[in-house]
Amino acid sequence: MTPADAEAILQEYFAPWIKALGLRVEEVGERHAIVRLPWSDDLARQGGGLCGQAMMAAADTATVIAISSARGGFVPMTTVQQSTTFQRPVTGKDVLLDVRITKLGRTLAFTEVTLTAEGSTETAAHATTVYAILA
Repeated sequence: MTPADAEAILQEYFAPWIKALGLRVEEVGERHAIVRLPWSDDLARQGGGLCGQAMMAAADTATVIAISSARGGFVPMTTVQQSTTFQRPVTGKDVLLDVRITKLGRTLAFTEVTLTAEGSTETAAHATTVYAILA
């Protein structure tokens, strides 16, 4: 799968409000994906930091891209669990989401997602997800 293939998945399978986040697929591989969440003042909470809801939605969506890449294309799947910890605020910068698949089974996939502000090596947030693969 190429980043262009993954971008097509974003356009075909996601709700309009997810598309409005402006996510861009930077890289896909056998068991990972890197997705960019562009900074937008519309996604900032009072005080200027990127809101957690946007980061959680981006992590959830980026997980679909990573699993699709690992499976060779989109298959029906659904979130079973997502846990997110926020470690530092992001203000005025894009967020890079690095999704790593830790286990890919026939019916379940497990991932870790590291979110960092562009240009930083410090983790802004960390998520783990469990997905049910429905097909």
